[in-house]
Amino acid sequence: MYPDTQLFIDGEWRAALSGRTLAVENPATAETIGMCAHAGIDDLDAALAAAERGFAVWRATPAFKRAATLRKAAALLRERADTIGRILTQEQGKPLAQGVLEVQTAADIFDWFAEEARRIAGYTIPGRAPGVVQRVDKEPVGVVAAFSPWNFPISQGIRKVGGALAAGCSIILKGPEETPASCAEMVRALADAGLPAGVVNLVFGSPAEISGYLIPHPIVRKVTFTGSTVVGKQLASLAGAHMKRATMELGGHAPVIVFDDADIAANAKTLAQNKTRNGGQVCVSPTRFLVQDSAFDQFVDAFTDTMAATRVGNGLDEGVDMGALANGRRVEAIEALVADAVQQGAKLRTGGQRIGNKGHFFQPTVLTDVPLSARAMIEEPFGPVALINRFSTFDDAITEANRLPYGLGAYVYSGNAATASKAAAAIESGMVSVNHQGLGLIETPFGGVKDSGYGSEGGHEAIEAYLQYKFVTTLG
Repeated sequence: MYPDTQLFIDGEWRAALSGRTLAVENPATAETIGMCAHAGIDDLDAALAAAERGFAVWRATPAFKRAATLRKAAALLRERADTIGRILTQEQGKPLAQGVLEVQTAADIFDWFAEEARRIAGYTIPGRAPGVVQRVDKEPVGVVAAFSPWNFPISQGIRKVGGALAAGCSIILKGPEETPASCAEMVRALADAGLPAGVVNLVFGSPAEISGYLIPHPIVRKVTFTGSTVVGKQLASLAGAHMKRATMELGGHAPVIVFDDADIAANAKTLAQNKTRNGGQVCVSPTRFLVQDSAFDQFVDAFTDTMAATRVGNGLDEGVDMGALANGRRVEAIEALVADAVQQGAKLRTGGQRIGNKGHFFQPTVLTDVPLSARAMIEEPFGPVALINRFSTFDDAITEANRLPYGLGAYVYSGNAATASKAAAAIESGMVSVNHQGLGLIETPFGGVKDSGYGSEGGHEAIEAYLQYKFVTTLG
């Protein structure tokens, strides 16, 4: 059973005041499976007022109690993981095992921030004169406006909510309209854990209308967004115009440098499996594969064999490796990118076509010898498309890895520690993983550089975005 999704404002689940709704589609069947409430300005005003009241309550709540609430919500998510995972698969398309894992990972995120809440501490500065005490306090920044994506509606939303709540902030979360019910279940866990009314509010609707209203609003003091670079730049500009601090986790086009001294066969299989995770709809998905000349053919053969063997189907079916893409727009976009690359001379090794005429399925695709002028080598594919080119020298590989304005995730594979370390240092990226797929753990920083944004949504750095510093100096 797939539930209809309501707004959550001031501790209550309710319909939009206008009664407007949006249809929710199962991407595996292209059928409408439920409805989602569509917030209007009146609903946003109610959420803002609730968040302002909630902030007054929550900032005064001891960190120990805030941590306990987050831990209780984490426990509820674990108890409900199978049910929520099934909801997530129905609305997003990823295989059920990946959906359940996302819920379990989200619980870990709440646990992490619960511990971080208890470690928020200021410090003292020695005074220059007798009797002067100087201290720095860390305080919650205020009401947060958060914008969460459809590809990981729980784990990405919970990074924002967890950081805000741990710091003592209240939050208005604009959830993804394509995948609303799983995001709502994360909020439900918090409500059931005893979170005070108004501390978390959940809305859905027109992204442009909601962001255009919330970000400039004087009640909102912090903005956090995960999504495309184009939209992120617009929101960051809007936040800057109103002196709002912002965290931006934007697009990527992750390079993968494979040197000829790496374990080619094993690495090719691992990388292919990670390329098809969530249908390639992952911001740090390995995408531009740069393989040294002497290892190129072996890598391409092993990688292509694994991609071609990927079992694609309804995420609820047993044994499926890759589900449907999130919507028809993704299929059309990937078709256009593949056609453009082939027209410009790229070699299609496997895939390249949509699957069937029901649902939004696309074959895992491998392109080699792709011209740098191809759109896929410039725009983030955000799908199950791997682009494999060869390189000769170390400098050639680094030049290509750094060619684009993106800098979110990158990967290096080499059997030589010195080579791997040198490459990791030379790549312009917020995150680099060497000899494994190690990005995205909550205890590690998560964020990009250049056009991939700024700020972190992982590690101890994540909570700092929700805190402001106050200097207090006292005589006597």
